[in-house]
Amino acid sequence: MKRIIISALAAILVLPSCKKLLDVQPESVLSREQAYRNVYDADAAVLGVYGKFMSLAKPYVLLNELRADLMSPTVNADRFLQQLNDHTATDDNPYIDPTPFYQVILNCNDVMVNFDKMLADKKLKVDEYNQRYADVATIRSWVYLQLGIHFSKDPQGTVGIPYITNPLTTIADVKNDSNYRYLPFQQLLGELIKTMEKLPTKEMYSSNTTLITNVDQYRTDKFFVNKKVLLGDLYLWNAAYDPSSYRKAATMYRQILSYYDDKGSDLTQKNYWKLIGAPDPSTGNQLAVQYVRYRENDINSLYESNTEGWRSMFSRGKVNYDQQFDWEWIWVLPFSSNFSPQNPFIDLFSNINGSYLVKPSQVAVDNWNSQKQVNLFPFDARGKFTYKSINGQPVIMKYLYYYMDGNSFIPSINANARSGEWWLYRAASVWQHFGEAANRDGYPKLGYAITNYGIKTTYTPPSPPTDVTNIMQTFLPAPYDFDARNGDNPQYRAIWRDMNGFRGRASLQARTIVGSDSTTQVENMLTDEGALELAYEGQRWSDLLRIAIRRNDPSFLADKIYAKLSKDNTAGADAARAKLLSKNWYLPFKWK
Repeated sequence: MKRIIISALAAILVLPSCKKLLDVQPESVLSREQAYRNVYDADAAVLGVYGKFMSLAKPYVLLNELRADLMSPTVNADRFLQQLNDHTATDDNPYIDPTPFYQVILNCNDVMVNFDKMLADKKLKVDEYNQRYADVATIRSWVYLQLGIHFSKDPQGTVGIPYITNPLTTIADVKNDSNYRYLPFQQLLGELIKTMEKLPTKEMYSSNTTLITNVDQYRTDKFFVNKKVLLGDLYLWNAAYDPSSYRKAATMYRQILSYYDDKGSDLTQKNYWKLIGAPDPSTGNQLAVQYVRYRENDINSLYESNTEGWRSMFSRGKVNYDQQFDWEWIWVLPFSSNFSPQNPFIDLFSNINGSYLVKPSQVAVDNWNSQKQVNLFPFDARGKFTYKSINGQPVIMKYLYYYMDGNSFIPSINANARSGEWWLYRAASVWQHFGEAANRDGYPKLGYAITNYGIKTTYTPPSPPTDVTNIMQTFLPAPYDFDARNGDNPQYRAIWRDMNGFRGRASLQARTIVGSDSTTQVENMLTDEGALELAYEGQRWSDLLRIAIRRNDPSFLADKIYAKLSKDNTAGADAARAKLLSKNWYLPFKWK
């Protein structure tokens, strides 16, 4: 089976479909009789979808980050990247071509139809079908969500995008509007939610599934999209139109965050996807901002390696995924020097053997430098790990630690070894969205706890009693019920005791609520913390747009983009702000 998976990754299986959209070469196409004979062929089809999906890594990051406020083009960027940055994209801009997204969608449609046939012909068992069909359907839904966030036939998004669920076989089919509907974003969300709710399973692949193995030093269990996280995101977006969806979103997220509550050792239960981390290295946790000489308050002793500290989550999977990598990461796709597609991020970000096209915005840099740690150090160390100054230029580093040494900046192996990762879902991103849902569902104190120092600290009174029975826990209904007790009178060791919040794991001073509008303030805090923790991981534009839609306040988005463009001395800052204030948020949809 390992050989089959390696072969599928090396020569991505392309199934027959629209030739222009799929760019099929005849010699690469397998007949259906060859392609769908048994479960191993079904596995190859799934991996073929993921291979095609990986071509979206570059547009995903650029559309969600360069259009937002944390990323800027360098002097090397062409006019098309400049257009993304200042919101003047024209139809001929190659970065806004929806074709690669629909290549994935048409592959998914084809595979799903053939999985239905395999089940009917008893070539797949029910469980085999359920897992693989649900996986491919979820990838399709993820791609559609991205299309809905970014594209429309009209500037205000009232027409939307083509929603294609049937396999199309000719270019005429694709260009014939009668074969599908154009759905505006709200209607698209409804269709995607119905699809996801009807999946035959929402669980992750079981460990005995033939797709779960090791390939090229990677465990494949991190390869596959998490269905509940995506459904949670769909509910979170839909809550702008239906507030009951906030609790549905939180329920999906909580099922993931609690997945290991009753599995494995106590170490696994209290650490897996729990937003853990404390600044004192004696705790044994290495996913927080930490100092070697923490108690001596030595600013020069910051942990900065592939195996220790907050930075290590972006490098500790370099040889193989380890335990603490698993504690943070939910969905990661690897780029290998041996397989297609090639890693796009080295060329995009690196000024050593790369084109160095984008960099941190001045707004992002100022955000990190304006924070204060509990030991009074005047910066957020996450910024020091997220970007570096190399040869006098600010370089985004999250995608480069596999490629170059994080301290010497020398390529780790050689200029041709261009492995790396596409970071998609991790514990922090799920916690941010869970906190967003909880806050809007009427529980801003819980959102505040997630932003700051966790359940145990937030739900402990200023003068705590000796008996911890009735503190350090939320006493809220599901999915907001958390027990973080850790005490000895009587002894409690609750699973959530080490959940430390965003600012706790970064060793930053807690934020405070001013006045009475705690819901808006907590939402702002969560959004700001997302910028500090999750920069360049592909969710910034989505987060800003979702809140602007929810509040019916385009200035929430427009002012942040304006601040970036102004600080970067971009000539079109005023025009961009005016455009976004008019709710002209969408890129033009045009078949290339």
